[in-house]
Amino acid sequence: MQRKIIGWLLVLFLQVFQANAQELLPFRNTKLSFEKRVDDLLGRLTLDEKVKQMMHAAPAIERLGIPAYNWWNEVLHGVARTPYHTTSYPQAIGMAATWDTNSLKTMADYSAMEGRAIHNIAIKEGKTGESYLGLTYWTPNINIFRDPRWGRGQETYGEDPFLTGMLGKAFVHGLQGDDPKYLKAAACAKHFAVHSGPEPTRHSDNVNPSAYDLWDTYLPAFRELVQNAKVAGVMCAYNAVNTQPCCANDLLMNDILRKQWKFTGYVTSDCWAVDDFFRYHKTHKDVTSAAVDALIHGTDVECGNSVYIKLLDAVKQGTIKESQIDISLRRLFLIRFRL
Repeated sequence: MQRKIIGWLLVLFLQVFQANAQELLPFRNTKLSFEKRVDDLLGRLTLDEKVKQMMHAAPAIERLGIPAYNWWNEVLHGVARTPYHTTSYPQAIGMAATWDTNSLKTMADYSAMEGRAIHNIAIKEGKTGESYLGLTYWTPNINIFRDPRWGRGQETYGEDPFLTGMLGKAFVHGLQGDDPKYLKAAACAKHFAVHSGPEPTRHSDNVNPSAYDLWDTYLPAFRELVQNAKVAGVMCAYNAVNTQPCCANDLLMNDILRKQWKFTGYVTSDCWAVDDFFRYHKTHKDVTSAAVDALIHGTDVECGNSVYIKLLDAVKQGTIKESQIDISLRRLFLIRFRL
């Protein structure tokens, strides 16, 4: 009996010691800048741990006390798909008909508050890895609604680029809050870009917009949210533009988003969009080449679970460097720390 008690005390001591040791790590020191904290954390992760953090369902890293986190959440007209009770607001196309940016901002603010409450419950109940309980909301949908037959048109703010930009900016400000350091929740502008149906062929469509239509119709709202609303995230679309899938598109991802607009937030693929590279677009020969191309074009999170895992092999084979993965990981953990 005495040996059992000593054993229990030893286990308890080790647990307390480990917890205290974790608390002393620099990445947990809130007095340091987010950048220094992230750099410290990245230096402690193995390659395997890094790659797994790039899935939308990121697993826990127990040895460092990092909980699991699921990036996929929705707040189109209130916090959605959660097991807890939330307020349901008017659909986006209905809110757009009001032309009322103040009301939309208030709606987003209330949604973020409810989302915070839900996330706190999830932490308390140890459910942080489950879907629809996180603080990264993949909203608003600022695609242009040009054809009433498009089944997701009700998610948008209509056909006018200026109205879409103003409403989207109000939504982002309401959702993300006005704290100079922390995000109340993280918004995500989607689907980047030239994504307006038809729904059945969205995984294989290639669109070739004129330069005028691209810049005058499809990009103004995204530019407004990235440059003026400081949206935390962007979701790249299923379709291709000028023969390149959006999540690996030279013009959209590298030139416009990162270089011209100086976007520093994170990019997530639409769900299973990177699979489309080799399944439907036929622009890539296999899973690994799709993963590498999406990564080097700045897609930081794969909404999916079967493609980005191949980045582990790509690094070992010398196709890409681990430092390329660190670029994406830095963006992802900066968002998590800001939340």
